[in-house]
Amino acid sequence: MAQLKFSGTHVWVRVEGSEAVLGLSDYLQDQMGEITSLELPDLGDVIRATRRMGSVESNDASSPIEAPITGEVVEVNAEALDNPDLVNNDPYSDGWLLRVKMDDPSELEDLIGEEEYAELTTEV
Repeated sequence: MAQLKFSGTHVWVRVEGSEAVLGLSDYLQDQMGEITSLELPDLGDVIRATRRMGSVESNDASSPIEAPITGEVVEVNAEALDNPDLVNNDPYSDGWLLRVKMDDPSELEDLIGEEEYAELTTEV
């Protein structure tokens, strides 16, 4: 599997050529409890780094989802929208959220790697 990068708001990014696949981290879904619904941008929408791109709700909490990068949404995971439990069960594979055509790949430099993210989330 390709290396993941993480935002400080617990969104992961996996780069695939000029596109990036985005999802919620296992840590976030674990902290929120069972995810019951997702609100995501539509196909063709442009998301902007550090701005709200949707929301996630669980039985215990509701939280905005902040975009880690800027780009055009080229695919939305309809399965995850219909069955948000995918994010709980398989956040790094079947539970992905969006595929985005990146506007500025240098934004990836603002994200942290897997090891640093693991250290950050185990200290909490």
